[in-house]
Amino acid sequence: MNIIFKLKQSNELALIYRFFKRLFIKYVYGLKRVHKTFNVGGKCKISKDFEAGEYSYVGNNCLIYPGVSIGRYTMLAQNVQIIGADHNYNIPGLPTTFSGRPNLKKTIIGRDVWIGANSIIMAGIKIGDGSIIAAGSVVTKNIDSFIIVGGVPASFIRKRFSSIDDELLHLDMLNGKTLKNIRNKPIRID
Repeated sequence: MNIIFKLKQSNELALIYRFFKRLFIKYVYGLKRVHKTFNVGGKCKISKDFEAGEYSYVGNNCLIYPGVSIGRYTMLAQNVQIIGADHNYNIPGLPTTFSGRPNLKKTIIGRDVWIGANSIIMAGIKIGDGSIIAAGSVVTKNIDSFIIVGGVPASFIRKRFSSIDDELLHLDMLNGKTLKNIRNKPIRID
């Protein structure tokens, strides 16, 4: 039986697993500004100044430039990149490769944001609370709260919730105490 599956099924072993996972995140990735409940997949390249809130997650093979923060409950699927906007391309008479790089603007991703697989977020973007970015999207401008966007470049698809009351209810939850992980235990399918 898979050792990881066994660890997740046992509360005592799960505590030990999470302890070593936190050490791995802190010392192998060098991430010191992430909450203890933050989780990360394998083969990621993440700047050491990355900030992450409670129960946030970065999937496998993500690339995250400096100056990025994500709020609690936010999920980045696999192969998400937060990059770019870091070349001076508008200096006449100077090739871009020699033009140097400007200071990157901070990229702020709100709480309970879901960024789909293979999406690209340009540096300096702000994504509002509760938004969803469809898989394969390229986000080149700020995104409001509680909307779903997708495409290249990403554009409005629809609102996440059907009423303002639902948005306010969700916002109350986001502004309240941190929820504990209430997900089901993993199920093994043979």
